[in-house]
Formats: sequence, C-alpha cells, structure tokens
Amino acid sequence: MSGVKAQIAATPAGGGAFRLDQATLGIFLVDQPTHRLAIGSDRRDHRPLKAREGWIMPAGSEGLCRYDAPLEFLTVAIPDRLMTEMGGTAGFAPQVGALSALTVELAMKAPDFASQGTLFRETMERALVAQIVQTLAPEASETQALDDPRLRRAVAYITDHLAEDISLETLAHEAAMSSFHFARAFKAATGTSPLQYVIRARIETAKALLKSPALPVAEVAWRVGYGDLSRFGQHFKRHTGVTPGTYRAG
Repeated sequence: MSGVKAQIAATPAGGGAFRLDQATLGIFLVDQPTHRLAIGSDRRDHRPLKAREGWIMPAGSEGLCRYDAPLEFLTVAIPDRLMTEMGGTAGFAPQVGALSALTVELAMKAPDFASQGTLFRETMERALVAQIVQTLAPEASETQALDDPRLRRAVAYITDHLAEDISLETLAHEAAMSSFHFARAFKAATGTSPLQYVIRARIETAKALLKSPALPVAEVAWRVGYGDLSRFGQHFKRHTGVTPGTYRAG
C-alpha cells in the first residue's frame, strides 16, 4: 500500500500552471520575495515566502505561480486514506505561509522515510500527516514557525531523538546557547517551554503510532520516550482527554 510521496525539485525562474491530484504539502528551500500565486483563478497575488515556509493544498487544487529567481522546493503528496485515517478531511481550505517547526522538520526527512524499513516509514508518515491535520484544524491558533536556525537545530534534534531522554542542557548545546537563554528564546518563539514542546511532540507521534493495531500501547510508549507506561498514560490523557487505549479504540 503506497504512502506519501516526497521529492525535492529545482526549477529556473519563471513558474506556470499547476494541478495537484492529491493533498500536498510544499516547502520552499530558498527565499522567494517576489513569489506570486493564484489558486483557482487567473488573479495572482503577491505571496512572498521565505525558506522553510510553504503551503498545504487539497487534492484537485489548480492555479498559477510565478517567481523571479531559481526555485528549490520539497513536495509531499498525501493519499486520501492517510488524511482520513489521521482525522483530516478532503475539503480543507488552502494554507500558504509559515508552517509549524515540527511539520517542517518531519517533512524535510520524508524523502528518506523508506530507507529505514516499513515500520519506520509508516510511523513517520503518520506523524507527519498528524501534524498537517493539526495545522489545518480550525482551532489551530499559531504556526510556530522558527526563523532562528539555532532553534531549528533544537527542534530537529527533538524530532530525531523522541525515544531518548532529552534534557534542556542537550537542546541548549544543539542550539549553541546557554540553558537559560535557550529556554527564554525557545518559549518566545514557540509560545511553550522546551519541556512542553517535547511532550507535545511525543504525544502527537504516539497518536500516529496508535493507529497501527500491530503495536501494543507499551511499545508505543517506549518508541516515544516513555519507559513508564503510567506516566505515558497520564500525559496522553492530559493532552487528548482520553487514554491511549480509548484513543485507539475510537
């Protein structure tokens, strides 16, 4: 059964018409300050995008885009069944602009998902789609885009080491900052503390893993960094309102 299809492409300055057969996440890898975009019409609006910003569009989207400098970008096409499985819908409104840091970090790794085995690929695909669905939720209040490359390194470390013990000191070291200054900068940029960000990333990944009935709840807990099953259950219920077992059954 096919999963997401991720690819990186490079094009010369120019642009043209596009049509998307599947729901698609796109991320620019270079700044495009003069980017123009029209979705569903011939009117092109000025939509400047920085590197690591982009768009999420539903299946069937079509339009025109123009850019005045060479473009390098990543696209991730998402099958309808995965969007539905993770609680998404087909008829969402296109979103263009900043994306959450966790969504970007997961998407950047998508071209290599298949290189580490079927279970890893399926797990990471669901974690990415879960983040996309959360971004599209009407109640989503912020995108949490990170402009500071030091903080992006910390988020990348979190994404790569969810199963490990992640300390504030380790994250500060990844960001080349003192623990005090890192904690302040991280909260100012994301609206949450590094600890709460790690917990939320673990719970979102756990939600994706729980979609696979082959994995016992204890295995899910271990894969997202919880050696204590009781503690995992407490954190999961605090963030979702239900226990892991109830979430899986629903």
